[in-house]
Amino acid sequence: MAQGSIIKKELLLIGGSAGSLEAILQLLPAIQNEKGLAIVLVLHRRNSESLLPNLLSEKIAWPVKEAEEKETILAGTVYIAPADYHLLIENDKTISLDYSEKVHYSRPSIDVTFESAAEVYGESLIAILLSGANQDGSVGLKKIKEAGGYVIVQDPTEAVVSYMPQYAIDHVRVDAVLPVAKMPALIHELLP
Repeated sequence: MAQGSIIKKELLLIGGSAGSLEAILQLLPAIQNEKGLAIVLVLHRRNSESLLPNLLSEKIAWPVKEAEEKETILAGTVYIAPADYHLLIENDKTISLDYSEKVHYSRPSIDVTFESAAEVYGESLIAILLSGANQDGSVGLKKIKEAGGYVIVQDPTEAVVSYMPQYAIDHVRVDAVLPVAKMPALIHELLP
């Protein structure tokens, strides 16, 4: 059994940038049967890419929506960080949207969401970092590890853009480095 599976996992965070959409389209349908889990996606995308919720809704049975201010995070739902807003998770497990300056040239920033989630969810958190072209996500993954969460990074050799996952592997003590096809089985193992 995977280490860290004693605490009930409540939230799965997925962060990605360039080249991560293909991985998400493969991953989400394979984990949609995991009960008791909410998913928050933080993707670097442009305002023009507003069709993402519709695209994902066609692939999975769970509700998929752009996150809204003060919305409560519910199991069985996929929340997408809106383009050009940082998504933070508050202590009462609600979403807060923020328009402060970009982090790693990105808004939403993966680090911003991952760090806020680490403080709230701690050991009940799983985080995945996918393909991307900058360092965003590594600081957040480190905070998640420090809080007792479980950290998975896409195998850089299969990532469309290997820089982001490789940077995380080089700078964070990750729990698993896997191709996307092997992530659903591990997530299932981590859940009760």
